[in-house]
Amino acid sequence: MSPQALSIIYEDRQMLVCVKAAGVLSEAAAGKGMPDLLSSLYRQAGKPDFVSGVHRLDKNVGGLMVFSRQKDMTGRLINQITQRQMKKEYVAVLRGALSEADGVLEDLLFRDAAHNKTYVVQRMRKGVRDARLSYHKLAETDCGGQTLTLVQIRLHTGRTHQIRVQFSSRQLPLLGDIRYGSKDPGCDVALWATRLQLQHPKTGAPMSFTQLPPSQYPWNLFSRDQYNLIDLE
Repeated sequence: MSPQALSIIYEDRQMLVCVKAAGVLSEAAAGKGMPDLLSSLYRQAGKPDFVSGVHRLDKNVGGLMVFSRQKDMTGRLINQITQRQMKKEYVAVLRGALSEADGVLEDLLFRDAAHNKTYVVQRMRKGVRDARLSYHKLAETDCGGQTLTLVQIRLHTGRTHQIRVQFSSRQLPLLGDIRYGSKDPGCDVALWATRLQLQHPKTGAPMSFTQLPPSQYPWNLFSRDQYNLIDLE
């Protein structure tokens, strides 16, 4: 497997950034997850093969991910996430129309691990965590009589299924997200990790990466010039 097949867009001795395809596990998994595939690639090339994930994407979500290539860099990258210094942004296609073009969603989320589902709840209790994101509407289109909205999202917290459940709870499920109420025969969850901003774990230099989703349904319902990303706060 070549670097191009894995879509590596940046690498050095300490870290790498690549594009995870939808359908591939982001964590190590019996040789089939992203760390396994990347380690195998480096091993075949005769290079140090240590690769460790520092964050995750749902299996059916694609887009940018960063990985550590040295053990002592792993904690530094994870620390950027826990300290909310790493900026992670997504684009998504919502089923429905936003009432406001820009906004912030804040909720309390409860994670039901046994059923792999997250819920919005009304009060803090054991197992409940706060969740916050900001969004910006990029475009709208009509598809078979229904409004679909292309939206840019910045995560301020990293809860499981956070984007999916926060929009679904407002009757704006992500297109194709069967788990949260939006089946579509043409696609799975319409969510893509499109931008990463972080500091290099060794030098501290600021780094920024942007990758638009592939030109296929449902992303191709919108023209490329409609993916006009802004600086979200």
